Amino acid sequence: MFDDLTLSQILIAFGLTAFAGLATGIGSLIALFSKDLNRKFLAIALGFSAGVMIYVSFVEILVKAQSSLVNVLGYKSGSWLAVGAFFGGVALIAVIDKLIPEADNPHEIHHFDQNGAKIASLHRTGIFVAMAIAIHNFPEGLATFMSALSDANLGITIAVAVALHNIPEGIAVAVPIYYATGDKKKAFVYSFLSGLAEPVGAFVGFVLLRPFFNEITFGILFAAVAGIMVFISIDELVPSAEEYGEHHYCIYGFIAGMAFMAVSLLLFIK
Repeated sequence: MFDDLTLSQILIAFGLTAFAGLATGIGSLIALFSKDLNRKFLAIALGFSAGVMIYVSFVEILVKAQSSLVNVLGYKSGSWLAVGAFFGGVALIAVIDKLIPEADNPHEIHHFDQNGAKIASLHRTGIFVAMAIAIHNFPEGLATFMSALSDANLGITIAVAVALHNIPEGIAVAVPIYYATGDKKKAFVYSFLSGLAEPVGAFVGFVLLRPFFNEITFGILFAAVAGIMVFISIDELVPSAEEYGEHHYCIYGFIAGMAFMAVSLLLFIK
């Protein structure tokens, strides 16, 4: 499957991953130049992203992973390994999430008051949030890249979903740094750089794993990718969507995301 990869396939996968990761810069621009953030839109967008990622993880990615493993190892062994790799991906991102202090975790919603907050504390918060987001984005980059490498159409959809959920992460970095320094350029740069972790994660993963790419490696990685995406959706996207808006806006976005992903997959049936 991976022996005949072309340079254009690899470049497209990297390009989609970079697009998804650097959407943090879009979030910072929204925060820095918008007088009033549209919280309902963010709630719907985050719910939409979660719906896309959960639906595609269970209906497409995990199924493809299991199929690859079953082809090589047989139905029983392949199925067990697929499930194990799925929960291995969940465990990996859960450990990364746990290692980041709650106060600096990008999954936690923070509200900043320029007048009441201490400037030094805000600056430190912004830097740590940027670091935390970079750490979280590293495995996300590999997930997006692997999806795009397997199927460009699937990669486009996942890249858009990841980009949508990176927008509020960019906001989380830019707001405290801008309030602390008054420097829009600096706030944007920190936010933009935190998103670079996604293409970096894709590059490092590709370089390290390329010599070992085969059906088994692909199946394990793809199942782990599904686990990572499901955990991110449940732990980050859905709670954040409900914080930004009413419960029903989150659900509407979530259902719309699943429907969009379902129709997208049907349209590309060969």
